[in-house]
Amino acid sequence: MSPSVDTQPTNTVIVKRSPTAPVETDEIERLVRANGDSVVAEVTQVGPDDSGTYLGRGKLDELAAAVEDREAGRVVVDGELTPDQHHTVERAMPDETVVVDRYRLVLEIFESQAGTRRSQLQVELARLRYDLPRVIAAADEGILNQQTEKGSRIYDVQTRIDRLEGKLDELPDPADQFRKRRREEGFDLVTLAGYTNAGKSTLLHRLADEMSLEETATDREPGSEKDATAAVEDRLFETLETTTRRATLEGRPALVTDTVGFVDDLPHDLVESFSSTLSEAAAADVVVLVVDASDTLETFRERLSVSLEVLEAQDVDEERIVTVLNKAESLTDDERRRRYSTATDLVPEAAADPILASLLEGTNVDALRSAVRERFPEERATLRLPNTDDAMSLVSRAYDRTTVESIDYAGETVEIECRGRPSVLEKLRARAEAID
Repeated sequence: MSPSVDTQPTNTVIVKRSPTAPVETDEIERLVRANGDSVVAEVTQVGPDDSGTYLGRGKLDELAAAVEDREAGRVVVDGELTPDQHHTVERAMPDETVVVDRYRLVLEIFESQAGTRRSQLQVELARLRYDLPRVIAAADEGILNQQTEKGSRIYDVQTRIDRLEGKLDELPDPADQFRKRRREEGFDLVTLAGYTNAGKSTLLHRLADEMSLEETATDREPGSEKDATAAVEDRLFETLETTTRRATLEGRPALVTDTVGFVDDLPHDLVESFSSTLSEAAAADVVVLVVDASDTLETFRERLSVSLEVLEAQDVDEERIVTVLNKAESLTDDERRRRYSTATDLVPEAAADPILASLLEGTNVDALRSAVRERFPEERATLRLPNTDDAMSLVSRAYDRTTVESIDYAGETVEIECRGRPSVLEKLRARAEAID
């Protein structure tokens, strides 16, 4: 049965199975709400996966009763269902109940947020990669070879996947041109990375020149019109596009980009389809990794490790990473020491020392600014120019795109001492030589 396309919130029962207690449901609840639906009940189970029914027959009956009692229209399973499991669970539910697993739920959210041609193609590619093994499983084994021939459903899906991959490879990425142009203008590029709800959007508001925590710090009902900028509350998948704002970090102009947050157990195919959202990290001068220090120590350690692995896979140099341990205000002194010690062990030696902070309260934000600023690429230059009108335009450009430490008007010459991005200084030197 296809997922509902009704724009009204749908009463949803969430299902979570875990091999050990406790069974955590916070993130799947946030995913359901991010999809515009309401959680009205949850059914959990501790124990191994049942290969046929996912939950076991007794729990299936309990789930069906919860769906009927709460008049739920959807069941969301916090896991990946096999085609057989999906069929079994859905058949056990009241009529017209839609059953989706975690993967399909995330696909729905991505599809609703895809605003550009690139992200729309990425969503379709991820959906087809999800559908293909299910189409194969549904085919009669006796005629499987015929099913892969031209004109069959399997053939059509695989062909469409190949075409989409080709289109995405050929599609120009406007972000590449944007980054190149901004670097030439003297901007350093900073990317915020980390799990959803770690505090990335709050940090963007702290760093940006023309944003405040108050301007978007309002709760919004599911399905309401989205604000034009990033939301402080870090809603899951607020957009599949990145949000970029201008910031000035200790006198240095920068562009800070907030990326799509990581989510636990996001399937590999889905991550691969949206790898371009992670490419912002690879292209940045500095990556600020925001980690929720209020998570349990086990979750904190796991998410920090996974985040660092993701950045390594994107070829982010260790020395470009600044790690922020956010939400320190909710921890005891002992918990802060434990989080800091754990982070120190995990964060690469070449990276900046971890920073304990409260981005909501503003604690240690200045230390974070300094740590980011220290990692910007920088050179010093001395420019000697004739004291002419042409030289004055270059002086103005130097002030706009570098940090001018001194300027000396000595008779017929002007001498400028400045520091800034190597590429910017190279262009200034070339212009100075042309004036000479």
